Amino acid sequence: MKSTVRLTLFALVLAALLLAACGAAAPSAPVAEMPAAPPQNAQDLYQQPAVQEAPAGQAQAAKSEAGNAGSAAASNTLPENITVQTGAESLVNAQSQRMIIKNAEIKLLVEKTDIAIDRGMQVVGDVGGYIISSRVWYQEANGQSYKFASLTIGVPVDQFETGMRRLRGLALRVLDENASGQDVTSEYVDLQSQLGNLEATRDRIRTFLDDAKTVEESLRINQELTNIEGQIEQVKGRMNFLSNRSAYSTITVNFEPDIPAATPTPTMTPIPTATPEAWNPGETVQRATGTVTNIYQGLVEVAIWFCLVIIPLLAPPALILWGIYKLVTRKSKKA
Repeated sequence: MKSTVRLTLFALVLAALLLAACGAAAPSAPVAEMPAAPPQNAQDLYQQPAVQEAPAGQAQAAKSEAGNAGSAAASNTLPENITVQTGAESLVNAQSQRMIIKNAEIKLLVEKTDIAIDRGMQVVGDVGGYIISSRVWYQEANGQSYKFASLTIGVPVDQFETGMRRLRGLALRVLDENASGQDVTSEYVDLQSQLGNLEATRDRIRTFLDDAKTVEESLRINQELTNIEGQIEQVKGRMNFLSNRSAYSTITVNFEPDIPAATPTPTMTPIPTATPEAWNPGETVQRATGTVTNIYQGLVEVAIWFCLVIIPLLAPPALILWGIYKLVTRKSKKA
């Protein structure tokens, strides 16, 4: 008896648990909407705020605008090295990932131009670049012809510093170096926005062209469509140019040979040769007359000096000596 009661209670508890679980898992029934009251007459039918189906042209335009919005959002992306993000993260990436157009000019003094050109070509191949233009010319110096060259090369932007460093290693001395950069990130983003707007406008004009009723209207819409497509091509061309220029940097290399300084050659000083003069008797007479005059002038000057200088100096001693001589001779005669 007791075992039967226990089994009955156990069965009731188990049934209650199963019912509770089924009630919790059962989905709630949807709330039924009250149907609208039927219209009383035809006038009430037009006054009902019922949802009506849009015309085919408007529906197609709406679909095209939605598709254009999606395509504009999809096309408004930067190239591989640019990532569009929002918030503080976009500011960090905008500063760290930029589209920079780099240009450089370098002038190198080399020992031999031909060898420098070959090594420069090897550097271009090693860094994955290409030759844009080249020029070779000659100049005369010290009686010889020296070769000059100029190369304009494009190198990947991540190999710019490597290429510059290896080009410097080709020179005996770097004569001149100039590098510059242009940030075109903002211009590229603006072009993307313009492209999205132009493509959306083009798609809307196409829908208007499909709905045109007359030939004149079709021609006018087609003219506008042509103008928009031309602007789209210009924007795409500018974007491709900026993308390619930022991906590859331009380096202009000028090679100048080492020209030794000119040494001056010693030259013999020519000895002037005497030119014979023609015989002129008049000049001879003049020179002879001048010579005689100079001789007589010299003799007169000597006489003047003798009378005015020598005689006054020698006369007193001579008179004294002469007086002594006379005295001595008189005494000897007396003796």
